[in-house]
Amino acid sequence: MEWLTHSQTGFQQTARYLLGMRLAIVALQLISIAVAETMVPLAHRAEAVILPLAYGAMATLAWLWFTRRPPRSTQVVSLVLMIDLLMIGAWLYLTGGYTNPLVSLLLLPIAVAIVLVPLGQSIAVTVAGVAIYTSLVIWHTPLTHEHHGANLAQLHLVGMWVTFATTAAILLMVVGALARRLRQQQAQLAQIRETRLRDEQIIALGLSAAAVAHRLGTPLNTLTLLVEEMKSTVPERGPLSDDLSLMEQQLGLCSGHLQQLSRAATQAKTAQLETLTIRQWVTRLRESATLLWPGATIEWRQPLTDCPVAVDATLDQAVLNILANAVTASPSWVAVAARAGTDGRLELVVEDHGDGFESTPEGSLGDQVVNSENGLGVGLFLSNATIQRLGGTLKARVSSEGTTMIIDLPIAANRTNGRGE
Repeated sequence: MEWLTHSQTGFQQTARYLLGMRLAIVALQLISIAVAETMVPLAHRAEAVILPLAYGAMATLAWLWFTRRPPRSTQVVSLVLMIDLLMIGAWLYLTGGYTNPLVSLLLLPIAVAIVLVPLGQSIAVTVAGVAIYTSLVIWHTPLTHEHHGANLAQLHLVGMWVTFATTAAILLMVVGALARRLRQQQAQLAQIRETRLRDEQIIALGLSAAAVAHRLGTPLNTLTLLVEEMKSTVPERGPLSDDLSLMEQQLGLCSGHLQQLSRAATQAKTAQLETLTIRQWVTRLRESATLLWPGATIEWRQPLTDCPVAVDATLDQAVLNILANAVTASPSWVAVAARAGTDGRLELVVEDHGDGFESTPEGSLGDQVVNSENGLGVGLFLSNATIQRLGGTLKARVSSEGTTMIIDLPIAANRTNGRGE
């Protein structure tokens, strides 16, 4: 039932709320008949008892039908609520009509319709309720054939109080629960919408990166050939030899990055994950960081635990992006540590002595692309998206001593000693 919930279980819970409301109405009708009988002789005792019992049986059958075959349209729900009004109106007709203090029970199906069905159908249910009330004013049977003015007045006052208290309680339990559920679903839809917009940004960035990587392949190959030709024309111990060797090394590093991007795209496409121990993963990150920043002062602390974690190349790149920000902000000292978190989680902590994220709004870390003086401003955004895709979260703490980035990841279910899908 897509207009109300997104799952069979959700609608079953809603159907239980409606069943509870109807059974509460039936119980109130039967109790009121029992109380009234002690004070005045009823004119339609048998009919007034049989009708609520039939209403309770119909409510149970409707609950079984709705839970096994949820309606695909709100019109069915509106029709069932109108039947509720008719059943309540028929019972009121036998018990004094509009003079019955329980006449306010007609408001309950209307309140449920306002919450569940669209505006046009809720107006139709409301009009039906007003029409039934008007009919009870014109046509109704007396509560008793005899005249018991004092008892009837006292019974009416007590009934008004009971009706108000019961109606308020049913509205709180049924309509309030439905309204809270709808608000939760709206919040979930908003979160899904934001995630989808972020994923669209990531796809656009990925397409741009793939196009740039494809275009860079030919210039890099050309530059590599030129460097090799220049090295062959200069003396081996000449002043330009070291510069050309450094250029060749940097070109090889660029080619390696492009190949890594291609491997990461293939791995992400096939959804391949490898399960490593935290020590193996930190060692791999350390090797990559040493190649990227050979002169940086990075303190790699030994993990206190050796639990398994499911990783891929995109997660490595996400951590390296965060580490690159830390190295840029604090070239003199950066620390990386892994520790066990709570509820079967793992935390990878990156600390530095940088200035932090003063320009980043509270609670929006990595949620959008930001301006950057030293780069394109997409590193933290892509890192956060990658970590969330693997079931993790990215948090930051800023203090006077520096910035602490915490990558919270789930521990892999099956422990392996090497790589596994």
